[in-house]
Amino acid sequence: MENNVRSLSPSNLWNHFADLNAVPRPSKKEQRVIAFAKEFGEKLGLPTLVDEVGNVIIKKPATPGMENRVTVCLQSHLDMVHQKNNDTKFDFDLEGIRMFVDGDWVKAEGTTLGADNGIGVATIMALLSSKDIPHPPLEALFTIDEETGMTGAMGLKGGLLDAKIMLNLDTEEDNELTIGCAGGLDVTIQGSYHEAQTTKGNIALKLTVKGLTGGHSGMDIHLGRGNANKIMNRILWEGVQKHAWQVASIEGGGLRNAIPRESVAVVTVDGDQQEASLASIQQLRSVLKKEYQTTDANLEILVEQTETPSMVASQEFLSAFLRRIYACPNGIYRMSPDIQGLVQSSNNLARVQMVGGKFTALCLTRSSVESEKWDVANAIHGAFDLNGAEIKFSGSYPGWTPNPNSSIVSLMSSLYQERFGETAHVNACHAGLECGILGANYPDMEMISFGPNIRGAHSPDEKVQISSVQKFWGYLLETLSRIPEVR
Repeated sequence: MENNVRSLSPSNLWNHFADLNAVPRPSKKEQRVIAFAKEFGEKLGLPTLVDEVGNVIIKKPATPGMENRVTVCLQSHLDMVHQKNNDTKFDFDLEGIRMFVDGDWVKAEGTTLGADNGIGVATIMALLSSKDIPHPPLEALFTIDEETGMTGAMGLKGGLLDAKIMLNLDTEEDNELTIGCAGGLDVTIQGSYHEAQTTKGNIALKLTVKGLTGGHSGMDIHLGRGNANKIMNRILWEGVQKHAWQVASIEGGGLRNAIPRESVAVVTVDGDQQEASLASIQQLRSVLKKEYQTTDANLEILVEQTETPSMVASQEFLSAFLRRIYACPNGIYRMSPDIQGLVQSSNNLARVQMVGGKFTALCLTRSSVESEKWDVANAIHGAFDLNGAEIKFSGSYPGWTPNPNSSIVSLMSSLYQERFGETAHVNACHAGLECGILGANYPDMEMISFGPNIRGAHSPDEKVQISSVQKFWGYLLETLSRIPEVR
């Protein structure tokens, strides 16, 4: 199936994408892809540097006649989000992504595709390896760990780059030019709880929430998609209140930057309440499917009998814990009063785990207003504070303040109108981009972000549009040909 991808146009770009996707590259485990990028630059005979945190920098001189143009930095991140469907057998640490062509789209078999940000990386590789594309002096910056902390961007020191313009190739709508983004903050809640013996004679039920759409917790948070952790909490709350359920375990969600698609819980119930419990689940299933029929048409809530556990959470803890999950902010916190349609602040309740006397909740809070980012985090802190939990804030990164009057914005806006006969959407986004962080050590560098159409990023539904990649590629090459001379 990979051969189908390699036959696409532009062939150099798609072949580099296929090569890249053969390399496992989860965030925090980028050793193999760092080596891959380093070897790539060295084989081309280009100056190649791996900095102290693992970012890879490759520099390529200008083509003849363009030596006096402004140096451009092309930037993308090497890591990708690893998500798969529960019924997909796949080892991200060992296997390359299994890709296939479906009409005008490239997809993966039951996993994330890695187009975020692999298409950007492959695009830069295609430019570095080209022999006939006119371009100014280029600096390729491949950062690490963008998806789970942006530590690569944070660790990049000043003085390593000479470029005055940065083209970040990490957005997902081909008619948009992004010039600002939200900052983010990880909130981690951990603690322990008392367990109790399962009531004698109780039977156990395994509850599964699945089939949700999921998606990117920044770019898709405004779409109102279901959060599996919140939906499971709603089911458990009703069962505890109406039928005295005991809860042995909860396992929901995964990565902070992905809207949770699945959750599994094991509960026990008195045999006399089994029939009533099943009826309640059936009724709530109907209610939830109606509520989410537009955003999550494939929502499933499954129930099956399972082996009865010996221990469950104490009822005192369970009641408090479920209330805390209910109270935790999730989704849009505030819309921007200044930019129409822009989410200003949000939170993603990404993971909920409760098993064996230990509990964890993970959140990713985003905001384009720094003070409001901390306000949302404090709201989460307040929700869990009375539960005796340890609450940590970490991984804070700044937003990127828009500069709509920069020369690169003017150039690319005019060029978009010229090439496509319509006005590009110059905007800010609610996702986290590395530009704001990189700008701290390179404050005089003009920055802009753009890319091809990618749908379902951070979920197994991720796909990239072939015709859009072709549009993006041509637009990028024309942009590079028009970079002005150094003044």
